[in-house]
Amino acid sequence: MKISVCVGSSCHLKGSYDVIEEFKKVIKKYDVEDVVELQASFCLGHCAEGVTVKADDQFLFNVNRDNVEDVFVAEIYPKVR
Repeated sequence: MKISVCVGSSCHLKGSYDVIEEFKKVIKKYDVEDVVELQASFCLGHCAEGVTVKADDQFLFNVNRDNVEDVFVAEIYPKVR
């Protein structure tokens, strides 16, 4: 699975760097480094929705460093385990 975190201007200002760092930790914690590819992406076109993450073809909105693990467990982990 490919996880893309928007690092466009709006998302950058809303903390996308922190989201990427938290995703790195969560991916390692759940031992899915071999099946999850994390990458930064320029604007994903949902600037008003907070930090936007795209997991394969699914958009996830308002992701922040405090809810990364919740988002991962609910939306991503079931698809990769």
